[in-house]
Amino acid sequence: MTAALVADGVAKRYGNAVALEPLELTVTTGERVSLIGHNGSGKSTLLRLCAGLIEPSEGTIAVAGHPAGSLAARAQLSYLGDQPVFYDDLSVWEHIEYVARLGGNGQWVPRATELVERLGLAQRTDDLPSSFSRGLRQKAAIALAFVRPFSLMLVDEPFVGLDVSGRRALLELLLDAQHAGVTLVVATHELATISASHRVLALRDGELVFDGTPDEADTADVT
Repeated sequence: MTAALVADGVAKRYGNAVALEPLELTVTTGERVSLIGHNGSGKSTLLRLCAGLIEPSEGTIAVAGHPAGSLAARAQLSYLGDQPVFYDDLSVWEHIEYVARLGGNGQWVPRATELVERLGLAQRTDDLPSSFSRGLRQKAAIALAFVRPFSLMLVDEPFVGLDVSGRRALLELLLDAQHAGVTLVVATHELATISASHRVLALRDGELVFDGTPDEADTADVT
């Protein structure tokens, strides 16, 4: 199997504070990985490094063979962060169109229509997501993440703030992506997501302390 994501000796420090100890990681194409650990363990840092949003203090990361943060790498991935950010003056639909076209999806309308229906946003497409509640903002962010083409998705605590219908819709979207051969790396505490993974990575105090199957993770008591 080819590698969708490779981290080679990657570490991140902020002055004397260590956010992520040096680690080696290879995620193969089509693999579904759950990233677990307490708040502050380094999950978000690792995902942001992989997305090219921050620079490593040492080491390198490649996405489908391209340096993280490069245009070629960004064309391959979709990143759903834990703090959605929206333009103040764009509606939900305008955000979706902007992201879809920027990502190269010229035939975005059918997919966008499907997403807003599944996420319960069909009646809110003309509204400004910048004024939404936390849960609605998360639903809008999910629509943006899934409307563009991608072969790798990085997801950071995506269930926070979602109601029951939103959680169900996201679980189904992740499963659809997995069936389509997308590589998924999801930071989560959601047991249903962890158990559906091929692999579990556990971080503690910035260090990778476990790499194995969900069953092994349960036995090792790292979930």
